[in-house]
Amino acid sequence: MSGEEILQRIRRALPDAEVELVDFAGDSDHWEARVVSAAFAGLPRVAQHRLVYEAIGEDMGAALHALRLVTRPREA
Repeated sequence: MSGEEILQRIRRALPDAEVELVDFAGDSDHWEARVVSAAFAGLPRVAQHRLVYEAIGEDMGAALHALRLVTRPREA
């Protein structure tokens, strides 16, 4: 899955998100996403990550092999 497709899916699900995407293995198959969104406020980290994985959908683990996440709520 291309980096652009990952960005689009995350931004579609979390429109206010600031997303930084890094291809950490250099193979376009292993990505790290740093995501900041107001939607994460009050949620434990696992729930924050679940929102991002839901944005990727059924392609997580298939077309997208690995996605390492760093998430945090947007500060007011």
